[in-house]
Amino acid sequence: MGVQSGQAAPVADDDSVAWAGIAGGVSADAFLGGEIIAYQPRRGYRAGIDAVLLAASVPSPPGRVRDVLDLGAGVGVVGLCVARRLVHTNVTLLEREPELADLARRNALANRLDDRVRICEADLTAPADQSGLQPERFDHILANPPFFDPDTCRPPRDRLRAASHVMPADGLDTWLRTMARLTRPGGTATMIHRADSLGDLLAAFSRRFGGVEVRSIHPREATPASRVLVTGRKGSRARMRILPPIVLHDESNAFRPEIARVLREPVGLTDITIPTTVD
Repeated sequence: MGVQSGQAAPVADDDSVAWAGIAGGVSADAFLGGEIIAYQPRRGYRAGIDAVLLAASVPSPPGRVRDVLDLGAGVGVVGLCVARRLVHTNVTLLEREPELADLARRNALANRLDDRVRICEADLTAPADQSGLQPERFDHILANPPFFDPDTCRPPRDRLRAASHVMPADGLDTWLRTMARLTRPGGTATMIHRADSLGDLLAAFSRRFGGVEVRSIHPREATPASRVLVTGRKGSRARMRILPPIVLHDESNAFRPEIARVLREPVGLTDITIPTTVD
């Protein structure tokens, strides 16, 4: 499962604007059935299914105002999808690359979410006095970090593309340490990652979070998982739980109904029924 088919519908190309540092220009892509329009680079990493599923993982109990952080937000698709669904939630997008942070600002404005979505341009490893993020502030933290090890793949030549694809050997633990520092006691943190990194994910989560929940994501039934969603609760002593898996496609290669709904509507995973078997 990558970031291609069915994940973002292009609605326009915008090469008329001088997007400094973004080779190839940008495109405007639709998410949640057009509820979110996001400008993103036409080359390199492009937000898609992973971003939408991660955003949908935030639970939505009614009547509660929350602060959510999208860590390493890129152009902000994850956080914007959360803000569109959870109308009483304030979202912070943390992004270190100035070009992507500028796109995130444009996207928040374009979707009329700038009253509840703010962009923090800083490195996730920066101290609190430099990042402007107060420790233990956020109820939920979401992360879709770079997936690939520089020792096992050739980094892309493009700087932005490389930053979005490649993580140093100790990077995963650094991301979890930052997530733990910024999550309030009792708050949660969720990361989407490659399924073959589950061992490293569980080790990193278990050092800082309890009540860990794991949900695997499969391209089709009876195929190995390609992604996992891992959630931990700060301060919890609950034992780990394995949740029902998410299966994306049916036998005809179409999205299964519950997944199609998540992709085209601002709904959460707790709002749909995830079948344990295919009828």
